[in-house]
Order: sequence, then structure tokens, then C-alpha cells
Amino acid sequence: MAPDRGAPEGVPSSRGGVRGAVLGAVLTAAALVPAAAAWSVVQAHSADAAVERVEIRSWPIRSFRIGSAQTRFGPLEFVGGLEMASADRDFGALSAFRFLDPGGRIVGVADTGFWFFGRLERDAEGRPSGMADFTMQQMVGPRGKVIGDKGLTDAEGLAVRDGIATASFERAHRVSEYRLDPADMKSQIRDLGYVIPPREMRNNRGLETIAYAPKDGALAGARVVVSEKSLDRNGNIFAAIIEGPGQGVFTVARRGEFDITDGAFLPDGDLLLLERSYAISRGVGMRLRRIPSADIRKGAVADGEILFEAGMTYQIDNMEGLDVWRRADGALMVSLISDDNHSILQRNLYLEFVLHEE
Repeated sequence: MAPDRGAPEGVPSSRGGVRGAVLGAVLTAAALVPAAAAWSVVQAHSADAAVERVEIRSWPIRSFRIGSAQTRFGPLEFVGGLEMASADRDFGALSAFRFLDPGGRIVGVADTGFWFFGRLERDAEGRPSGMADFTMQQMVGPRGKVIGDKGLTDAEGLAVRDGIATASFERAHRVSEYRLDPADMKSQIRDLGYVIPPREMRNNRGLETIAYAPKDGALAGARVVVSEKSLDRNGNIFAAIIEGPGQGVFTVARRGEFDITDGAFLPDGDLLLLERSYAISRGVGMRLRRIPSADIRKGAVADGEILFEAGMTYQIDNMEGLDVWRRADGALMVSLISDDNHSILQRNLYLEFVLHEE
């Protein structure tokens, strides 16, 4: 979601949809009724989805800290990045992504109700140089019709394994599985329980992160969800292991004014969280926090080391998506993307780092 600037986030116009009092009532009710029930209303005015090819213009980012040649930031070493733009009005609002192969093909979700696919290009030195083969397609309901409502398709998190994409949504809070098909992303296969009591999910502060734990770890490959800023009575952030023998609710200690925007498990079972802050006085900030695997258990309050924190003197924006992967030489990589909220004042960024493990 967009950083909180003290005003409600607007609902964009539906592509091919109908505006006005009737649809406004549907949007208001969407968070209160099961998504499938709302789809039955919205689809009467929706078109079939189509795969849209999107041309991306990219500008390489060579320096992470503005005006500095510094490349090492604590355990992180900056490799390179991209600023991306397109004349296509649907491009942007990129909330989460995962690599389909290490450092190459990607799949992601936009919080405006789109799937996107692409391929990261690299220069002779292995640094990011562009984004190719980029496509977008709108999320569809059970009858294959475009949903077209942010209240129902505010996708914020994504996990991928064995040909299945699992997306987490806020507003109409849910976790849904989809069969991964870049040529035709159909409606969900099924919805999963997310264990956290629905009454604890805050509107526009819901399930921001979903990630698979390592198969050979203590959680045996279970999916874990973390909310953005749904807080318990102690001010900690609701999270849960949603399957397996360790199933149950835990919380993540909220530190300062940062909210959680994504996460991915490291090979050793620790959870790497991407966090974001915003204030008019200091602008946007981001940080990475490493949650020990031992803290990720039912009933625990998880906390961990802050690996790095950056503000407006760095090449950052509204950082929303994170993935972890292994480079061919064995280096452990961390990749980030930003969500521009379709604003001319914000940017779509891709950033890439080595996470040194010594």
C-alpha cells in the first residue's frame, strides 16, 4: 500500500468498469463480505482479461547512496539497480515479486489488481541493465471476468512454489492460491485460512507479506504471513504460520515508525523483512530487519537485528517488494522493488544487493 500521508488512499477508476453510487456501495461492502460474493456483483460490468505487452524504459542506477561511490552498507553490498517507466498507464503500483529463476524471470502482483511478468536483463558485468518481455494482466473472478476493484484486488504479498502462486490481499483480507501461467492467470484455485482472527485485520494495513519457509527447516516449508500494521494490544504486528504442525499466531515487535511491506526467508530459516516509514518532515525511509528462525513460532514476539536503514539521501522510494536468491557464483542476493502509486512524484525502482554471510 501507499505510505500513510494522513488521508485515505483513493480508489482508481475501474478499467472498463462502472462508477457511481452502486459501485461505490460494492466497494464499501467489499471488506465486509466474502470476496466471491462481491465478485458476483462486479463481474456483470467486467470484460475478459487479456495479456498486455508493456514496453519498459530503464535507466541504470550505479550509486545507491546519492553522490557517493560507496558500495558496502553493513552486510549489504550494492550491485546495481534500475529506474523503470512506461507510457502504458497500467504500469506501476508494483507491490510484490518473486524470481522464477535466479536473477532472471520474475512474477509479481500490483496492488491495482494486476499480475505482471518480466525478465531482468544484465550487462557484461552482471549488473541489472533493463527489463524485457514485460506483460501485465488483470486479476479475474471465478467466471474469468476482470474484477477491476481495488477493494477486492489489493494484492500486497506473493509466494511461489511448485507452479503455484499464493497471493495475500488487504482490505478484502484473504490468502489465495493460483496456478502459475504467464499466458493466462485464471481465478484462484482456493482460498486459505490465514489463522489471524479477521477482526484483528486493519483496513489497508492487512496481509502485506507471504513467504515460504525452507522445506528442510523447523517450519518444514510452511507459508508464513505478516501484516503491515495490524497491531495487538501491546503494539506488536500480527503474523502467523498458516499451515503445518507449527501453525499458529505470533507477532513481530514494531520498532519505531516503520511498517512491514514484504519478507522472504533466508536459507538458514531466518526471515528477512523489508520495512518502510514515511513522514512529511523526513520523507520516505526503508530498512531491512533479520528475524531469527527461533522467534518464528506460535505465541512468540519476534524481533531481530536491523541490517540496514536508508532515507532520502539514498536511491529509494516507496519500497514494497523483496526477494532472496542465489547467484551462480553462490552469492546470497537480496532484490527490492518500489511501488510508485501511479504518482508523477514517485518512481518504480529495482535494487540489487549481495548479502554477505560472514
